[in-house]
Amino acid sequence: MQIFATDDNFSARKQTIARHFASASDYDQHANIQQQACQYLLANIAYMQQDSVLEVGAGSGQMTRLLAAHIHSQRWLINELCTEQTTILQSILPTADIAIGDAETMELKEKHSLIISANAVQWFDKPLRFVTQSALRLQAGGQLLFNTFTPNNFLQIKTLTGQGLYYPDSTEWQLALVKAGFENIELATQRFDLPFANPYAVLKHMKLTGVSTNQTQVQSSNTQPFMWTKARLQQFESEYWQHFSAKTEEGQPCVNLTYEVLTVSAFKP
Repeated sequence: MQIFATDDNFSARKQTIARHFASASDYDQHANIQQQACQYLLANIAYMQQDSVLEVGAGSGQMTRLLAAHIHSQRWLINELCTEQTTILQSILPTADIAIGDAETMELKEKHSLIISANAVQWFDKPLRFVTQSALRLQAGGQLLFNTFTPNNFLQIKTLTGQGLYYPDSTEWQLALVKAGFENIELATQRFDLPFANPYAVLKHMKLTGVSTNQTQVQSSNTQPFMWTKARLQQFESEYWQHFSAKTEEGQPCVNLTYEVLTVSAFKP
């Protein structure tokens, strides 16, 4: 087992992302959709026996725990951006090499029979490039399996604030996979509408899962940094109720937050 870190300095945006997730200590208690996405990824792994597994963006280890329990591999390489997660990832898979750093810029050892990533690729500066990088890191017959989110993800937040990550759509992912030479490509979309008691509860949920509307974390055509003010919060609450109100199963008023998960599976010929 080795623990190593990239020598490259993180970009300001990646430093901000790392800080947000490092401070989201209750992530696993609130990231229920992310956990379901991990279970779906596990169900789509083609082979339980692997030569070498690379997990990209392991975070708090939601996917890592499932891999450790169900997959047998001769070698493990676990990548994560946040140094603070090293100890927990090491405890989950003591035999794994832990690579702390930006997966977009660091060397992640070729060749792997499975490259898997759960709830991480959307944080890349250039998400589609993950496909090209993975094609170089996979051995022949290897599987690329990951999930990300669609342009409909957090649609309420985007509508009301104009803020949000850039999510390529299914067509863009399909074209990138074909261009990179992948075969047996499968894309599946799942939508979840989570109910919350009020719009402030939505913002709290996003913060607890490491997400922020802070401009340094998002890609927006607006050049001015997004800052919450009292007036903006009041307007946000009013418009959220106006446009996105719903009722719980018990008939209580609520507001919804949309998650739309895209799962991608493809093989290198």
